[in-house]
Amino acid sequence: MTRLILATRNAGKITELHAILADAGLPFDLVGADAYPEIPDVKETGITFAENALLKAHALAQATGLPAIADDSGLCVDVLNGAPGIFSARWSGTHGDDKANLTLLLAQLSDIADEHRGAHFACAAALALPDGTERVVEGQLRGVLRHTPVGTNGFGYDPILQPEGETRTCAELTAEEKNAISHRGKAFRALVPVVRELLG
Repeated sequence: MTRLILATRNAGKITELHAILADAGLPFDLVGADAYPEIPDVKETGITFAENALLKAHALAQATGLPAIADDSGLCVDVLNGAPGIFSARWSGTHGDDKANLTLLLAQLSDIADEHRGAHFACAAALALPDGTERVVEGQLRGVLRHTPVGTNGFGYDPILQPEGETRTCAELTAEEKNAISHRGKAFRALVPVVRELLG
């Protein structure tokens, strides 16, 4: 069975990606970057989600000699001209501090009326092979931002984004419900035929 590396150490993201790819029936041994602790984290120097996803996937594929999948994702707020965007995970200044990121964003939006609180989650998913072959696909989940966090599932900005057509936030959805509509779910489902084509 071919080993496929998921270029992330984010436990929530690994769990989510495992479920999405397993549901697609991909016959691969999926492991996170934690399986290779000697490989340093890649600096996200790209200016788009796609560029950052490719940077991470290529770095891991080159370091391990194995096919690698990476994603870069974030929240894009309409009234902030798409911010925090690629800076979503470190919006408050500390990478991965979900609570601080949420608190800062909600403070920045405190005087924004409901009808102007549109936003979307964006995800670029990349596959890179050791020979340099690469593919990128993208997915989005549109919604509105709540004034206060609601729900305990998921991670990141899930407690404040209420998807279009939903009465609950992403953090109130079950993992299965979220994966069916999420930006990451859409991107990784779009990547499945690419993985099959290049590695099948």
